[in-house]
Amino acid sequence: MKTFRKETRHEEFVQNSSLYQEFLAEREEILRHKWIESEKAGRDIGFEKALLGWIRNHRDQWRSSRRPPVQTKGASTHDRNTRREQRG
Repeated sequence: MKTFRKETRHEEFVQNSSLYQEFLAEREEILRHKWIESEKAGRDIGFEKALLGWIRNHRDQWRSSRRPPVQTKGASTHDRNTRREQRG
């Protein structure tokens, strides 16, 4: 009985972790890419081909779009851009 509870807590921890959530989101994007490319090809291209294509063509942009903007101490991005524009 204790083993079951321990596994359940572990599974809950894993499922609630941000790393696992990112894995699931990335997997969903790969599967979407697989579907789109399979439709274009008129056949199932397979997961491996979809994975490699998605990594080569989309992963960097997808990841950067999911990251929150980096804030530096002191000035906001808007403030820095405004100062740059004023300097001309």
